[in-house]
Amino acid sequence: MGFRLFFVFFHLLFFCLFPVLGSAGAEDLQSYIVQLHPHEATASSGDAGEAVLASKMHWHLSFLEKSVAWEREKRPSSRLLYSYHTVFDGFAAQLTEEEAAALRELPGVASVRADRRVELHTTYSYRFLGLDFCPTGAWARSGYGGGTIIGVLDTGVWPENPSFDDRGMPPVPARWQGVCQGGEHFNATNCNRKLIGARFYSKGHRANYPTNPSDAVSLMEYVSPRDAHGHGTHTASTAAGAAVAGASVLGVGAGDARGVAPAAHVAAYKVCWFNGCYSSDILAGMDDAVRDGVDVLSLSLGGFPIPLFEDSIAIGSFRATTRGVSVVCAAGNNGPSPSSVANEAPWVITVGAGTLDRRFPAYVRLGNGRILYGESMFPGKVDLKNGGKELELVYAASGTREEMYCIKGALSAATVAGKMVVCDRGITGRADKGEAVKQAGGAAMILANSEINQEEDSVDVHVLPSTLIGYREAVELKNYVSSTRRPVARIVFGGTRIGRARAPAVALFSARGPSLTNPSVLKPDVVAPGVNIIAAWPGNLGPSGLEGDARRSDFTVLSGTSMACPHVSGIAALIRSAHPSWSPAMVRSAIMTTADVTDRQGKPIMDGNGGKADAYAMGAGHVNPARAVDPGLVYDIDPADYVTHLCNLGYTHMEIFKITHAGVNCTAVLERNAGFSLNYPSISVAFKTNTTSAVLQRTVTNVGTPNSTYTAQVAAPHGVRVRVSPATLTFSEFGEKKSFRVAVAAQSPAPRDNAEGYLVWKQSGEQGKRRVRSPIAVTWVVE
Repeated sequence: MGFRLFFVFFHLLFFCLFPVLGSAGAEDLQSYIVQLHPHEATASSGDAGEAVLASKMHWHLSFLEKSVAWEREKRPSSRLLYSYHTVFDGFAAQLTEEEAAALRELPGVASVRADRRVELHTTYSYRFLGLDFCPTGAWARSGYGGGTIIGVLDTGVWPENPSFDDRGMPPVPARWQGVCQGGEHFNATNCNRKLIGARFYSKGHRANYPTNPSDAVSLMEYVSPRDAHGHGTHTASTAAGAAVAGASVLGVGAGDARGVAPAAHVAAYKVCWFNGCYSSDILAGMDDAVRDGVDVLSLSLGGFPIPLFEDSIAIGSFRATTRGVSVVCAAGNNGPSPSSVANEAPWVITVGAGTLDRRFPAYVRLGNGRILYGESMFPGKVDLKNGGKELELVYAASGTREEMYCIKGALSAATVAGKMVVCDRGITGRADKGEAVKQAGGAAMILANSEINQEEDSVDVHVLPSTLIGYREAVELKNYVSSTRRPVARIVFGGTRIGRARAPAVALFSARGPSLTNPSVLKPDVVAPGVNIIAAWPGNLGPSGLEGDARRSDFTVLSGTSMACPHVSGIAALIRSAHPSWSPAMVRSAIMTTADVTDRQGKPIMDGNGGKADAYAMGAGHVNPARAVDPGLVYDIDPADYVTHLCNLGYTHMEIFKITHAGVNCTAVLERNAGFSLNYPSISVAFKTNTTSAVLQRTVTNVGTPNSTYTAQVAAPHGVRVRVSPATLTFSEFGEKKSFRVAVAAQSPAPRDNAEGYLVWKQSGEQGKRRVRSPIAVTWVVE
């Protein structure tokens, strides 16, 4: 996950605020999401009036009345959690297994599925992306994102943070229909022209919360849109935070903080709580956000890949997309395993994580004179010559597993007091280990990467002098400790270094393709900054996120695809501001086809595992907002084409209905669309047994200059022949469309599991600066 959860909670208060609902025993109930077939009550538009919404709720309650044996004093409304109206036709309710089974048998019910929990997956990053004050740059061309509204579904927001100051912000758009929902330590005055709306959704969370207080995790939680954990505040400010001069994390990483779209408005939808994010709450947040009038939805949450017809985010985002809302999702942090990418729906923008060229060196100087590279954001003094105090090193190589991983309560004060403790990474959070060492009397910590972490360097604002070292360095360190009678070391903090590291590179933890459920669409789509991102932080937490951290900072550092996602949400807002008539597919195309495949040194983007990053790690490449606002050509997709695509994949009538809320005859659809291929900006071919060729059609729209010509340049994947026809596209008008075919033929037998190449449409003539690039990914599927 992209943040450190810690929890302090008053159990009695929680259960007073969150009573257990329904007529059955609390231990028998769980929350379900019920999808319904179309009904006259659902025929109106998403801008439904109160009478229509009331009619829908009455219709939803009627299903509960038919399926549940109610006690005399109870009513169906006591079990209803949400009545959905915009991105989903149906409701969420608490039911027993028997009641859920009874509901499934009722006419008009399409599906009943258990609620699902998913996880939450800057002072410099905007500059790294090339966003500056140049009059021809992305900010100037888009008005800094002015007029657009980004809806952030996350843990809420800390409105007092200076990143949400509204000085200089334009008025709230007249089309905005949202509210600033009151609650615990939050009221309407907390919203302004920057933070224009805030809501919270707790019904799914509280329905799934343990009924026995002794089983619950302690937590300080706000029953309101206020953020108790920091993740939502961090992501919202990354996307659209206001300019804050002199921002830093306790003096480290100092600079001017700005969101990617600093003039965009923000609406916060709190759908995540201390035990995760439940699908019923997420759907309710998406439902309101689309009706409120957001232009972009940013979801830094998700899980493992699951079929689209079971994925509430995919289902809700389909309706959002058909209503013109761009949906941006995190790819997940389950890399580098293949096919680990989440949020795979072809109508969303799926974002992986990349690194910055900013480092926070904290070297380990061993007693034998060797120096090991590490990183830390502990606010220690910079002393490159002498470093910190030399301390005795201790590592529990022959101790218990709990001691090796520095689990709280496992360390003996007699062993670690006053010493520098080596802790293996894993099991518990990185910052937790530092707290455990400090509580046991340790004076400093070296956090050692395991083999699975390699050289990954996500830093933390530790509560004691600490540094994180890579796996190679960890092996050398442990060899030194085991071979020396009294091993010693000191940590030398090197401050903040910019421009010396090769970047961007794909983060090791960033989830990878090919897509498990749909290899014919390349995912992730792009990567964006997601490692060691500094952004806004709530005032109730120390920068480490630990309960015992009494320090306070308006900013802290987090890593994850959760941090990468809002960077792209901000870029989507810039594009929407510059091109308000563009569809979500055009916005995504602009982001993908202008992405970089080389780093700041002009070399191929590297992977966190040490090799060259491939398309399954970085998608189309690393985002480049300056080029994205002026892409030249775009690949547009009509929402109906997604339905044809699902038919092409072999989805059943009912599976497609669960996603689209519309009936479809796939036989007829495929007959009308023989040879169909989704007009996606990337080109992905999945060859099955005895299949060695495919022909795909693509259509591009000219959004650049009239009277322009583009010529195809192709690099075929290894073992594959690629032919593009026609090889030249000539446009005479703005908005003109041209189609071309891509013929792909592979060797048999398959030379490898997958291979990649690219197609670039290069503009000719005096205005030939535009390059419209599409990765070509070929996968041989074992059936």
